[in-house]
Amino acid sequence: MTPSGAASPGVGVAPGDWFGQPRGLTILFLTEMWAQFSFFGMRALLVLYVTKHLLYPQQTASWIYGIYAAGVYLTPIFGGIITDRKLGRRLAVLIGGSVMSLGHFMMGLESLFFMALAMIALGNGLFLPSLSSQIDSLYGQHDARRKSAFNIYYVGVNLGAFAAPLVVGTVGELFGFHWGFSLAGLGMLIGLATYMAGGRYLPPEPGRSASIPAPAPAAKAAAQPEGLLRRFALLMAVAGTIVVFRGAYEQLGNTMPLWADANIDRALTSTLTIPVTWFQSLNSLVVIFLSPVLVARWTRLAARDRELSSVAKMAIGAAIVGLSYFIIAGAAFWAESHSVKLSWMWLAGQVVVMTVGELYILPVGLGLFGRLAPAGLAATTIAGWFSAGFLGNLFAGWLGTYWTPLRHSAFFLLMGGVCLLAAALLLLIVPKARTREALA
Repeated sequence: MTPSGAASPGVGVAPGDWFGQPRGLTILFLTEMWAQFSFFGMRALLVLYVTKHLLYPQQTASWIYGIYAAGVYLTPIFGGIITDRKLGRRLAVLIGGSVMSLGHFMMGLESLFFMALAMIALGNGLFLPSLSSQIDSLYGQHDARRKSAFNIYYVGVNLGAFAAPLVVGTVGELFGFHWGFSLAGLGMLIGLATYMAGGRYLPPEPGRSASIPAPAPAAKAAAQPEGLLRRFALLMAVAGTIVVFRGAYEQLGNTMPLWADANIDRALTSTLTIPVTWFQSLNSLVVIFLSPVLVARWTRLAARDRELSSVAKMAIGAAIVGLSYFIIAGAAFWAESHSVKLSWMWLAGQVVVMTVGELYILPVGLGLFGRLAPAGLAATTIAGWFSAGFLGNLFAGWLGTYWTPLRHSAFFLLMGGVCLLAAALLLLIVPKARTREALA
């Protein structure tokens, strides 16, 4: 174990690791968990708050959601540059998290609603790339755990995302939206406290002394200007396809809650009804249980040099999410034809299938950007991944405006087609991706 808490450069578990991973991963995991508790808690209530409390029409609410979510992914582009050049990753996490927490508390005041959304988006610009860009620095280049580290980290994201709708969403629906938003702000403060308490286990800032192994010949070649240009071209091509994919995927928090609220029979008993926000928790629950299974499988395949490339996995993931939309489109068509509400089990099944696909694409893509990040530009490169979320959420907001004029079954068919388009584009990138990943 190095003084910073990073794992040794070799393969395997170093003395003093926690849960078979560098201690710093646990700190980043828990910090992200609480940050996502606040983010997804607020997100679970946002469209319901805008339509039911502020009384905006559905199409306006979709645009508000889409523009806000886009802003959350736009600001990391600038935040990553500021972090790498000026602040450093640790200070950026603390400043960004504090601003986000303030924004969540401001959501409790109607007159500050739009300003609060802006505060959360701005704080996230510093927080998001600065936290996740520290993961790869915890591992040596040939550490077998390195490639799956982001999938483990993604479990932390989803532990927070699982608890958020159950706690923040339920409190917001039952006791008032403002109480729910305040809980989200409290979660962000707990995350910051965790990060500060575990600072000694985190990797040093770039440029400080650290036990960093000398780059391999392949890595040196990749660091040449021509190699860097090809690397960035690959990453931008991947990001472009994620823009298309997110247009459909982000309906999970945009139009799907409206469908669950009005078109799904959520009754468990004559007196007990499933809250709308709980279905977003199901998404995270599947991530939590399925991630260890996939990580173990991919680690075994990697040991035998049979693991698929990251981009090939992502293509599979986009196709699976498309399949989930086609399934629910068929069920929605049947319900429309018979003028009945669908059982909540159909929606639950769709969320499960969608989440399987999500695990093949979102954490895998984040890990790809982390591994291919040039030295000294980790936060900026990670911000490039999140930039796809900016355009993707704008695309999702625009697609969401078709929710009202289209039949729901037709809307879901459209979302399935968007996912298949993303899968096809990713397949075109696979040959080039294999070469670039080999140099990482």
